[in-house]
Amino acid sequence: MADLRVTVDDVELLADWTGGNPETRRAIAEALPLSGDAARWGEELYFETPVDVPPEETSVEVPVGALAYWPPGKALCLFWGPTPASEGEAPRAASPVNVVAVVTDVSALAAVEGGAHVGVESA
Repeated sequence: MADLRVTVDDVELLADWTGGNPETRRAIAEALPLSGDAARWGEELYFETPVDVPPEETSVEVPVGALAYWPPGKALCLFWGPTPASEGEAPRAASPVNVVAVVTDVSALAAVEGGAHVGVESA
């Protein structure tokens, strides 16, 4: 069973927590449910949250389906493909993020146009 339910407009996705960034994960879990109108940056959606944690085990290279926290913007980001910072087809954040979960199947996100309303809650 998945740990998280992520909705992007009417699309429901499932995600599992990763083993890294335990303080970020704890802060996000305590703040759930989270939602917001997301901005789009390439094949990434991100929205501001009330969560405020410092950089932990950060990376700019993220896996497809990464759900990550971006400390400078206090934002939750969902990556499913290349961004303007990518050097190829792999997702790449604008600056280091704390990856906390991975969406198991991002194929439905190919149809997303522009921003979207994103929600994250416990599954």
